Amino acid sequence: MAIDLIIRGGTILDGGGGEPFVGDVAVGGGTIAEVGRVETDGVPEIDAAALCVAPGFIDIHSHSDFTLLIDPRAVSSVFQGVTLEVVGNCGFGCFPIDDPALATNNIYGYSPEVPLTWTGTTGYMERLEEAAPAVNVLTLVPNGQLRLSTVGMADRPATTDELRGMTRKLEQSLDEGAWGLSSGLEYPAESSVPEEELTALCRTAARMGGYYATHTRWRDDGAAEAVEEAIRTAQASEVRLQVSHLLPRGAQDECERCVEIVNQARAGGLDVAFDMHTRLFGTTYLSTVIPPWAMEGGAPALAGRLRDGEARRRMKEYKSILSAGGDWGRVVLLDNARWPEYARRDIADIAAQRGQEPLDAIYDLLAGIVENLHGLMVIIRCYTPDQQREVFAHPLCMPASDATALAPDGPLAGSAFHGAYTWASWFYRFMVRETKALSPAQAIQKLTALPASILKLARRGRLAPGFSADIAVFDPETFGERGTTFEPNQTAAGMVHVLVNGVPTLSDGALTGQRAGRVLRRGDEPAH
Repeated sequence: MAIDLIIRGGTILDGGGGEPFVGDVAVGGGTIAEVGRVETDGVPEIDAAALCVAPGFIDIHSHSDFTLLIDPRAVSSVFQGVTLEVVGNCGFGCFPIDDPALATNNIYGYSPEVPLTWTGTTGYMERLEEAAPAVNVLTLVPNGQLRLSTVGMADRPATTDELRGMTRKLEQSLDEGAWGLSSGLEYPAESSVPEEELTALCRTAARMGGYYATHTRWRDDGAAEAVEEAIRTAQASEVRLQVSHLLPRGAQDECERCVEIVNQARAGGLDVAFDMHTRLFGTTYLSTVIPPWAMEGGAPALAGRLRDGEARRRMKEYKSILSAGGDWGRVVLLDNARWPEYARRDIADIAAQRGQEPLDAIYDLLAGIVENLHGLMVIIRCYTPDQQREVFAHPLCMPASDATALAPDGPLAGSAFHGAYTWASWFYRFMVRETKALSPAQAIQKLTALPASILKLARRGRLAPGFSADIAVFDPETFGERGTTFEPNQTAAGMVHVLVNGVPTLSDGALTGQRAGRVLRRGDEPAH
C-alpha cells in the first residue's frame, strides 16, 4: 500500500486499552497502513512529539440528524476529535416521514431552511451524502417517527394493522442501511407505547441484526422500573440493548439501583451496555410538557388549547419529562429570542414573578411561540460530579454528547445545545486529569473501541493496519472543554489534528475545509 502521510513520534493510544507507546502511524488510501516504527521517507509528515495519537472518537448518542444538513462542517465535533456520530437516538430523527408538519416536532435542530423532501431512510441518507458531512454518520430508526408516520399523535397503543405497518417500515429502514431501533418513551410521541409493542419491533431489529437503544419510560419516579422494562424487552426479543443516558434524574440510591439492574442482566448473559452524557443536567424542549392530544391540528389548534382553561386542566394531568418529580426550581429556561427576560431563570422563579402556577406560566410562554416550539429549551439540574465519576468508570459505560453538531459561525451560529462543544473534551479532562479515575488508555478505549464493539464495526475504533484512518491527535495536558452552562458555544482546546477516512479535517488546530465523512450503511461496513 502506498503511504500518503505519516504521523511521527506520538504517544499512541491504540483504542484497545493497552499501555501507551511512542511510535508512528502511516496512512494510505484512507486506511492505516502501519503502526509502530515506520521507516518510509519522502511523504508528508505530522510531528506528533509530546502529543497523543488515538483513533477518532465515536459519539454513540448524537442528535445531529438535521444540523449536519444545515452545516455539515460539524465544527463542535471535529474540535473534540470526533470522527463518527450515531444519530436517530431517543426516538427522534429524520425518517420515516408521512406528514412533514408533524414530523418536524420530532427532529432536533429542525429548520425550514432545509425542506423535508424525503420520506424514508434512503432519501435521508442520500440527502446527507449530498451535504458531505465532515464526520462519518450512521443512523438508527427512530420509533417516534415510526409512530408519527403510522399512528400520528393518537395517545394509545398501535392497532394490529398499525403495528404491521410500523414493522414493515422498520424492516425497510434496516434493509436500507439503518443500524437498529431507538425509542424515547418519556416523550409525547411515544408515551403511550406499551411494552408488547416495543418487544414486537425489537424482535424485528434483532432478526435483522440491529440493536436497540432506549431513552427509558421514566427517568424520575419509577426510573429503575423503566430500566427493568428495557431489560425485559431485550430479553424477550433477544435484541442487543444500549440504555441511553442511564442515570435517572433522581436520588443516589435510584442511580445505584439502575446500574445494578444492568449489571445483573449482563451477568445473566444479556448483551447490554449504556451511555451517559457529560452534563450535570438534562436538556430538552419546554414543549415536552404538552400531551400528544393537544398537538393535534397543528399550531393554530394548540394555541387555542394553551389559552383555554378546560384544556389546561386536562393538560395538567399529563406526566411529562419535566413535570415528573414536581421540582420546578431545577428546570431552567435557556437563552431565547422570544422571552429574553426569563432566560437563565428557573420555572419556579418565573411563575412566582408572574403570579401563576408553574404549568400556567409554561403554557403562556409556549402560547407566545407556538409557531416555533423549538425556540424554548430548558435544562434540568440533576447530577453531581461524584455520580459522573462513578458512572463513567463503570466498564459498560461510554460517554456521549446527547447533542447536535454545531458551529460558532455560519448558519448555526445562533443555535445552542449543551454538550455539543464539550462532551469528549470534558470527559478526558475530568476523568483523566482531574479525578484520575481512568488512565489515558482506558478513557480512549471508552471513546473508540468500546462504542465500535457495540456497533459491531470491525474496521473502526482502533489504530491498527487495515482500519479506517479516523485519527485524533491531541495535547494530553490541554485537551478540555471551554464551553460553560450559559456560554456553551466555545470550541474545545487541545485538539491539534483530526483525520477522517485519511483526510486531514483539522490541521494544527485549524479547519482545513476538507470534509471526508461517509454515511455508513449497515451491511456495507465490515462487521465483527
